[in-house]
Amino acid sequence: MENNIKNLHFVPSYDTGVMQSRKTPEEIIVMCKKAGFYGIEGTAEEGIFNGPLSRLSKIGEAFKKAGLSIDTFHLPFEKPVLDDIAALYESDRIRVVERMKYWIERAVACGAHIGILHPTSRRKVNGISCYDADFEGLDRICGQANKTIQALLKFGEQFDFKIALENMTPYTGGRFGSKNEHLKKLYQENAHPNLGFCLDTGHALLSYGKDAMKAYYAMEEHLIAFHLADNAGDRDSHLQPGRGNFPWGDFFKALNQKGFNDTVCVETPPFDIGPNFTTEAWCNMFREMNELVDKSIKEN
Repeated sequence: MENNIKNLHFVPSYDTGVMQSRKTPEEIIVMCKKAGFYGIEGTAEEGIFNGPLSRLSKIGEAFKKAGLSIDTFHLPFEKPVLDDIAALYESDRIRVVERMKYWIERAVACGAHIGILHPTSRRKVNGISCYDADFEGLDRICGQANKTIQALLKFGEQFDFKIALENMTPYTGGRFGSKNEHLKKLYQENAHPNLGFCLDTGHALLSYGKDAMKAYYAMEEHLIAFHLADNAGDRDSHLQPGRGNFPWGDFFKALNQKGFNDTVCVETPPFDIGPNFTTEAWCNMFREMNELVDKSIKEN
């Protein structure tokens, strides 16, 4: 089979790999150039993306000058209340909107044009999945998320900034955003030229097991971003792709048929000893990703 995705723009995620070693922008640029990466995915975390817009613009310019990019940016997702776009308390949700707008401006300043957005940031309490759509009511939760998504899409229009909704881990049940029907409903009720999906392969494996590709096919028509990660099917361990049980052959075959040749974020650190990963480790990660693509295409 002809390889139509040989020019995939692999980039590491700042929050799951680069940040752990606390590299400066200059060190990240050197690492990306030596390893072969096309840039990085930014994130709203402590690190190089904090600070005034002028500083972030300089970082974006430095990456661009080096022939690298920061195309995608992970919007806030760590705080259970402050980052939850589906917050049921309206006062909380309004604060979430303002926080997301703050980070969209910073994403744009450093050159990003796609923001990765979690449908919910809540996880679980005492073994019970928070924002379980089967328990709380999908329409109720979705209605809150819709108001936030529409506000962010409207705000992003001035920058032509896209929003990519990411599929979630299920935890103990029907966590909002972990099922295909949740994401389809969000897309249908907020249809917009700048709205799409981000497929997280590790999350898909936890949601659908051996049928993990169901998540891909449900999102395929509107996929604009990817988070590639692997695991054993038991927890979101963020293993380097190829080190777990995700069906990479089927995935790259489907991506090849789609002819996708754009930025793909590998949301894992290298499969090596860290957290201060060596340049060799990053080089090996980039090389192994390309070998995984070639192997998948040849076997299919």
